Amino acid sequence: MHNTKIIRSAAFSVCVAFATLPAEHVMAGPAKEKFFDAALCKPPYTMTSAMEIYDAVEALAKPDTSSLGAAIYKLPNQIGRDGFKSTEVFFANNAFGILVEGERADALAAKYGLKPETSDLLGTSTKGYSRELPADLQPEPGMAGPGKVSIVARQGDALPGKTLLACEFVQEF
Repeated sequence: MHNTKIIRSAAFSVCVAFATLPAEHVMAGPAKEKFFDAALCKPPYTMTSAMEIYDAVEALAKPDTSSLGAAIYKLPNQIGRDGFKSTEVFFANNAFGILVEGERADALAAKYGLKPETSDLLGTSTKGYSRELPADLQPEPGMAGPGKVSIVARQGDALPGKTLLACEFVQEF
């Protein structure tokens, strides 16, 4: 009887301790990997992968939708990989990624094998790089309409002091 009370009390204490841990500590490791992987098209952009990333970030933060029609989620903790740091996850149209701290498009391009873009997206980016995924990682024809998935790194006046690193699906017309 006495042991049962001790076990029950210990189990209750563990449950209370776990329940009071901040969500960012519980999810920091998986979130860090998930958000950086998504920005690097791992897995490549699909509606399913976009929803998985959306669900993960929605569990951590609420979006700021005041920037260029994008939803930007401020994370409770900084995430980082390969010397790049971020506290923000980005969703817009057919792209998701992270906002890397600083104007780091050149460094991101060098690290991830991106090439200069030939368009500045109607003046929205001052510097942009991209790399189309190989054919075997592109969506199946008809799954998302004709188009291509690429990893992009862009910086510009719209997001001062930040660089977008994203997985982007661009439709072909």
